[in-house]
Amino acid sequence: MTRAALRTAPARAGDDGLVVLVADTVGRFTPRVAVGALVEPGQVIGALEILGVIEPVVSGAAVSGRATAVTGAHHHRHPVDCGAPLVVLDPALGVTTAAAAAATTAAVADGLVFRAPSSGRFYGRPTPGKPAFVAVGDVVTAGQTLCLLEVMKTFHRVTYGGPGLPAAARIAAVIVADDADVGPGDPLFRLEPMEAP
Repeated sequence: MTRAALRTAPARAGDDGLVVLVADTVGRFTPRVAVGALVEPGQVIGALEILGVIEPVVSGAAVSGRATAVTGAHHHRHPVDCGAPLVVLDPALGVTTAAAAAATTAAVADGLVFRAPSSGRFYGRPTPGKPAFVAVGDVVTAGQTLCLLEVMKTFHRVTYGGPGLPAAARIAAVIVADDADVGPGDPLFRLEPMEAP
């Protein structure tokens, strides 16, 4: 399969002021945002495979809001028709949280973060219903499990440690939602450095 240029998802007005980002052709859609995620203008929302060519799909320049529904949220390469909804956004929720998202983005840009070692689907807990591996305020040290990344139906434990990271750190924020797809180098956790216990 080959990769192509960015494809912008057309936006349509939905019920109750929602915005629906739709497919502009037939293909197989793999989402890159999860329900509850803030979608900003020009953000990659997924990838559309068309005749073996994978094309990243982005939101339009004037589109933003919080995702309330995502097609294929638990499936890769979900078949879609032309005009089929890909992501449903609530612009009102995006407006109220845009300042918080900007603050988080700025903090990640300026602060210490733990990044994804590879692409995959993020899981913060070993199984549904179990406690998270780490929570905000927890102190982590080298070798401690932070999360799981699912890659091709195989779960890989991601442990704390690596170049540029202190021996111990406090989890300041979990940046990624459970069941969200991440790429290599994407920030997963915001950290506060501290002395080893």
